[in-house]
Amino acid sequence: MTDTSTDAPASTTPAPVRVAIVDDHESVRLGIQAACQAEGFDVVLTAAGVQELVESLAGREVDVVVLDLWLGDGSTVTENVKRVQATGSAVLVHSIADRVASVREALAAGAAGVIPKSSATKTVMAAVATVARGDVLNNLEWASAIDADRDFAKAQLGRREREILHLYASGLPLKLAAQQLGIGYSTAREYLDRIRVKYVEVGRPAPTKVDLLRRAVEDGILPGLDADGDGR
Repeated sequence: MTDTSTDAPASTTPAPVRVAIVDDHESVRLGIQAACQAEGFDVVLTAAGVQELVESLAGREVDVVVLDLWLGDGSTVTENVKRVQATGSAVLVHSIADRVASVREALAAGAAGVIPKSSATKTVMAAVATVARGDVLNNLEWASAIDADRDFAKAQLGRREREILHLYASGLPLKLAAQQLGIGYSTAREYLDRIRVKYVEVGRPAPTKVDLLRRAVEDGILPGLDADGDGR
């Protein structure tokens, strides 16, 4: 008896980026929602505040939450960013971004990047896609916030430490980074441990590889995306 059954091939189509939008202006929420849907993103929900977002998600996760910096409900920037992160979502701040201290606060709290409301729609959508991939969004607003903040302390890394950080944060396994620099794996590990200690000492801990990537971009050790968010 011939078996004529066939197994359907597994779909290779990637799942759409799941987005939530938090802004206390309905017109802004509707505008971002329409742009996201036109881009093929899945807008899971929109909310006027973080409390509403958390309650509406009810344990569900999204890839990116586009979050206004100031919601007018008495909540703080740090509180909002951390509450959103606690849902398992990355945070993209979408704001006027004219208050450097607040932008810096959002980044320090863990926001993946800042995109101003004056940006072109395509730039905002590119930023959403970048953050959804888990990449670091480095644009002029981020750089300006860092440069203007006197409390932002760079870790004083030595030449070899910068070389290790550059290679490792770029994506090389530590063993290959060590080989490329002509040093032993244990030596490279010591350098990496020192790097992490130095970042802790300046109040910018980097416990994960993604955190190290962010620190490398922030400190100019690695290039980030340009102001248009397309990396070109």
